[in-house]
Amino acid sequence: MKRVWLFAAVVSFAAPAMAAEVADLAVPAAAVRIDLQHATSAPAIETAQDGVTQRRYTFQPAPNPQIAVMPAQGGWNWQGQGELHLRVQNAMPWAVTLVVDIDGTDAKSHLHAVVGLPAGPAQTLVVPLHATSPLAFGMQVGPPMPIAEQGRRVLVATTVEGTLDPAAVRAVRLSMPAPQAPQSILLGRFDVVAGEAALRGAYTGIVDRYGQYTREDWPEKITNDDALRAAVKRVPSAASIGDEDRYGGRLDVRLQKTGWFHTQKSGGRWWLVTPDGHGFFSLGVNTVKADDTRTYVQDREFMFRDVPPDSGAWAAFHGTGDNRNAQQGAGAGRCCNHGRWFDFYAANLYRVDGTGWLAAWRTRTLARLQAWGFNTIANWSDPVLGAMHKLPYTRELDIRGDFGNVATGYDWWGRMPDPFDPRFARAMDTAAAKAAQGVRDDPWLLGYFAGNELSWSAYGPNGRWALAVGTLRGEAHSAAKQAFIAELKKKYGTPDKLASAWGIALPSWDALDVTDFPAPEPNEAHPAITDDYSAWLSRYAEQFFRTVADAIHRHDPHHLYLGSRFAVSTPEAIAVCAKYCGVVSFNIYADLPQHGFDAAAMRKLDKPVVISEFHFGSDDRGPFGKGVVSVEHEAQRGEAYARFLQAAAADPDIVGTHWFEYVDEPVTGRLLDGENGHFSLVGITDIPFAGFVESVRKTNLELRRATSP
Repeated sequence: MKRVWLFAAVVSFAAPAMAAEVADLAVPAAAVRIDLQHATSAPAIETAQDGVTQRRYTFQPAPNPQIAVMPAQGGWNWQGQGELHLRVQNAMPWAVTLVVDIDGTDAKSHLHAVVGLPAGPAQTLVVPLHATSPLAFGMQVGPPMPIAEQGRRVLVATTVEGTLDPAAVRAVRLSMPAPQAPQSILLGRFDVVAGEAALRGAYTGIVDRYGQYTREDWPEKITNDDALRAAVKRVPSAASIGDEDRYGGRLDVRLQKTGWFHTQKSGGRWWLVTPDGHGFFSLGVNTVKADDTRTYVQDREFMFRDVPPDSGAWAAFHGTGDNRNAQQGAGAGRCCNHGRWFDFYAANLYRVDGTGWLAAWRTRTLARLQAWGFNTIANWSDPVLGAMHKLPYTRELDIRGDFGNVATGYDWWGRMPDPFDPRFARAMDTAAAKAAQGVRDDPWLLGYFAGNELSWSAYGPNGRWALAVGTLRGEAHSAAKQAFIAELKKKYGTPDKLASAWGIALPSWDALDVTDFPAPEPNEAHPAITDDYSAWLSRYAEQFFRTVADAIHRHDPHHLYLGSRFAVSTPEAIAVCAKYCGVVSFNIYADLPQHGFDAAAMRKLDKPVVISEFHFGSDDRGPFGKGVVSVEHEAQRGEAYARFLQAAAADPDIVGTHWFEYVDEPVTGRLLDGENGHFSLVGITDIPFAGFVESVRKTNLELRRATSP
């Protein structure tokens, strides 16, 4: 470890008002010391283009090289200060990752932030002196950094973890995660500043009147209504496909004609089959609707530059909502999740087509989807689009009610429904009746999804067993728990036999029948735990899928049950799903479909698969999030789409792929959970992303024209 002593000095860096200088890391200071661990400092200072002096520090190849800045004696008292400001410049021609840790004198007092430091001119790194994240401003991903502020480049750490007593600060540590070669940065003045001007400034005025991000430009960004109307009304060229029936089925693939969509295996390949008896590969888009892009304005008014008034014609695009209790995992900890919202997308459609905007949007959207080579309107879409009988469509069962539930620890969209609760069957019957109303005799309906990304398992080494563990840990009156206990009593007869098999203390059955029972994790010494948990997962899935399938077929004997859109799953749940569903559906966020599900297992189950969600996103078209699977820039989205689709079509078990989703999410986050990603076909202005859409069109049409997938 090398120790460098610094001595007091003042430089010309124009610090914000109310800044308290802590140190200048370019010029030695008496009250501060710097400890270098696997890092070095240059002997001479350097002068930046703006005339500010800096010193070069180099992180050497090591697991965790770091620069620790601390007072020569005692600790710092930063009471009343809100942000740490540090002059920093990346000396490398590429971006580097910089980790900032602020240590209190108490071991439990500590803040942690990770920032991407881009190459280029010097900037002010700002670290709030408290925990924060974009969720604290109502969105899942914060604005890109750095930003321009009063003539400076400012890089705000928008995510900071931990807690800190600002009255007792021991050190600030800068580090890099395991560099493979020397990496240099230039450091200057180091201040603490009262208030949170930089943090708030990072989110101020980021949305213009059209719902676009204000600080960047891209080809589809518009600045006036005339440009908006011209771009939206540009008519795409009609697709030339040929040799298909009216539903999009291939005339060269002749299969059984039933009058309804169904599945059939022919020549070792699974197919969806159109009502006219032709092979059909479903190319769909999720959430094709005009009312899914609302964003909360209340308590975030400073983020929006020019929201139209909530009166006159604009009143239709304002409203109120409440998503405080909509979910557990998704968007947990988010602020601004209720109150007044505004719908920028619908307002833009009104700017284009006036009072008849919705009908015009439906006509235009269907024409676009057909021109781009899609043949299915997928989940969560405007039901009127399906009723127009231009493209086959799907429906979903809304699984909700006052029935019980089971926690798995994943619980992203809420706890797992308890299918053993009698109220669950009643809720499913109501949901199926509602979903089938008006469509049960419609040949254009492909089928029904029931459930989305349910909590069948959790992450981690024992995540597969989370539903079994959660069942036993549930409340004593839980219907699922009582069913599980009944299974164990039937198998073991007496509690001592179960105790011996599981290696636990169980003096009576009553000891099992309590809330928060400490269910054991499976282990090699007691294989019966694994066997019993696996049996229970199958039993649970059997109850769930049988109940749902019965409800669907009771109200609609014609159409397919398309599964429950697995995200996390277990082998047991998938096997039972294959037993009761016409198609097993997976939401797959991976580079290739085969990397998101067990293709070999599905082949053994001999059941067709629909990829019910996939996407590729980037962050260079407005919204800050890059989606679940990201690429570096917009052009790569089309390349990734083509690779994914070609791999899907080459798999004899996959019968369709559904892209998520049609319209980009709001910059400031959708109502449901603050998600704010760019992974769609059109922007918040309804202008298609031309390069990506052209790649999608080409890939879709090549697949549909092929003599074999």
